[in-house]
Amino acid sequence: MIVRIMGEGQVRLADGRLAELNKLDDELLAEMENGDGPGFRATLQALLAKVHELGEPLPDDSLEPSDLILPSPDATLEEVRELLSDNGLIPDAP
Repeated sequence: MIVRIMGEGQVRLADGRLAELNKLDDELLAEMENGDGPGFRATLQALLAKVHELGEPLPDDSLEPSDLILPSPDATLEEVRELLSDNGLIPDAP
């Protein structure tokens, strides 16, 4: 799976790793629904850090189609709301 982090580039992530990211995604969704700005910011940073930890960065000149698009580290609550589906940013793992 190819994950694009807006403003940063792309990361190749094994499909099996999505389950590890879903917990953070669920926390992020709850914080957004509650308007918890500081919690949202911390969880977004943790989610993006986990993607970097679990994934392999693609070269900057690589233009693979992205399977998943995540917001930039400095995205606002409003910007992230626009990217959300009913399940959050990350689809539920099978």
